[in-house]
Amino acid sequence: MAESATTTSRPLKIIAGADSFGCTLKDTLVSHLRSLNIEVEDLGTSSYYTIAAEVGRQVSSSSTTPAATETRGLVACGTGVGVAIFANKFPGVYAATCLTPEDALNARFINNSNVLAVSGMSTSPSTAIDILNTWLNTPFNIEAFLDNSTPTIGSGSSQSDESAKCAICCLVKNRELNPIDIIPGGSMKILRETPTSAFVRFKAGSVEPAHHHTFGHDLVVMEGKKSVWNLSKKERYDLGVGDFLFTTAGDVHRVKYYEDTEFFIRWDGKWDMFFDEDLQTAKAAVEKELGNGAV
Repeated sequence: MAESATTTSRPLKIIAGADSFGCTLKDTLVSHLRSLNIEVEDLGTSSYYTIAAEVGRQVSSSSTTPAATETRGLVACGTGVGVAIFANKFPGVYAATCLTPEDALNARFINNSNVLAVSGMSTSPSTAIDILNTWLNTPFNIEAFLDNSTPTIGSGSSQSDESAKCAICCLVKNRELNPIDIIPGGSMKILRETPTSAFVRFKAGSVEPAHHHTFGHDLVVMEGKKSVWNLSKKERYDLGVGDFLFTTAGDVHRVKYYEDTEFFIRWDGKWDMFFDEDLQTAKAAVEKELGNGAV
């Protein structure tokens, strides 16, 4: 098997674990990862709900805190389904059960999967290695997918039949974002309800005053550059293209946009927004912060 290179620009660390039905396949994949000089923390074997929860907990913790190393997860059980369900109970975790390399390609390219779940009963070691390599080597590129420039799901060929419409692609085809009246410089297009997601765009120089929501939300930056100050956690996140951030329900946060910026955001429940300061107070706070160390 040829050596495989990952798509991440940061060193990669994998947290691995399995139940008794998936431990043999997990051990094979851990050995393969180590042969690629990828750091692995092997949590061993336990019940599928316990081991998957621990992997999910560690990946979740790393996804909400900027770090020099990117942390992902690898879990295995008899079907690969139970471990994915329990790993996904943690914020910022996107566990996908993959039975084929095509599943892995779509899990990464479309959904930014950061936990790979595999089936110890249905998947051979050689197929599992192909799945893992595909998952490691496929970049997340939802913009290309939504613009219908990606291969048809699972086919490996480009979409050429206009009659074969992809519902997700059509959501943003020829999209026009509407102004956000409550925040100058912002515009958005909501894509679906409960759970809801949207494309949001802000002009360079825009500031979102400190605010909070009754729901947690995650976003990925597709264009531009921004900073988010989580005032509840006293943390700052500097985000560029491809960066991901999860914000917990109720956390008060303030945002500054350095360039024209577009991002994809999703949340659960009905959209709401409660301001904790006015725009001028927010701009003064941002200027003071950046005056002490501009991005």
